[in-house]
Amino acid sequence: MSSTGEQRAQGPAPAPDPAGGAARLGTDLRAALGPLVRRLRQYRPGGELTLSQTSALVLLDREGPATASELAAREGIRPQSMCTIVGVLAERGLVERTQDPADGRRIVVALSAAGRAGLHGARQERARRLTAAIAEELTEQEQEQLAAAIPLLERITRRV
Repeated sequence: MSSTGEQRAQGPAPAPDPAGGAARLGTDLRAALGPLVRRLRQYRPGGELTLSQTSALVLLDREGPATASELAAREGIRPQSMCTIVGVLAERGLVERTQDPADGRRIVVALSAAGRAGLHGARQERARRLTAAIAEELTEQEQEQLAAAIPLLERITRRV
């Protein structure tokens, strides 16, 4: 056998395909995080708000006041559906509707103090539930591994 043949037979194993490894890792990560995110989103204090109502509040908190049509476009739903959602939120005192000072025909929806407090309370409860699960399910070493992975997850999140 020639030296080239010997190198092939006895040489180091080929390096793993980084794209294949990344694809598998991406699939596994999505499969692991998807249910976690869904379970956290499903939590509703007292079952009061639907996911659509909560999503509208989150948008208003994150992006500021908007019209119902703008909210509908951001959520990918019909404006009529968003008007119904906004109506329920307004009845509960979670949002306030005012005329747009630049265009009196438009109604602008903003998160009320009660809406902000409720939204932040729900976030705190989700954080509490996640903290309890981490403390109960993971060893100290596993918690350290998870903490070390968070900056990596943040970097990935910025690229997605």
